[in-house]
Amino acid sequence: MKNPISIENLQTSIIEIRGIKVLLDSDVARIYGVETKRINEAVRNNPEKFPQGYIVELTAKEWATLKSKYSTSIRGGKVKQPTAFPEKGLYMLATILKSKQAAEATFTIIETFAKIRELSNTIRTLSITSDEILQKPLMKRSGEIVSELFDDELQTKDTETSIELNFAVLKFKHTIKRKK
Repeated sequence: MKNPISIENLQTSIIEIRGIKVLLDSDVARIYGVETKRINEAVRNNPEKFPQGYIVELTAKEWATLKSKYSTSIRGGKVKQPTAFPEKGLYMLATILKSKQAAEATFTIIETFAKIRELSNTIRTLSITSDEILQKPLMKRSGEIVSELFDDELQTKDTETSIELNFAVLKFKHTIKRKK
């Protein structure tokens, strides 16, 4: 059975708060197939599983900034500040929510965070490496990671698709060729 949550859709839900990549409680609820109140209930009923660093309570200012960046309908039109979950909080939440969809979503979350972290590290290393011989395998790996992140969602014409990403330190173009 294919996971109903795509890596690309998950990626668009990941935001950065205080330098930490997180998912808002409403996005976690959508991914796990439950109501947002069930996510927050799980946290309230299991406080020992969510020590400092496992959840992020957004301030009113952070929430206002987020609402101004994104359409409130995308974020569920919430009135009160949401809870945000960094990677380790999501893992802990997965131990509480036992549905099949929650387990499948957890695998996708783990894979997505790991790939984003690896891509970030590869690009960081690439930005400080001036030796072209060392840059080549880093660029190749970056392309492979991008391909892994988007492969299921890419629409190809004939046999190849090009992706071009502009980062502060480099411009990256990757072509994916499909074999027939």
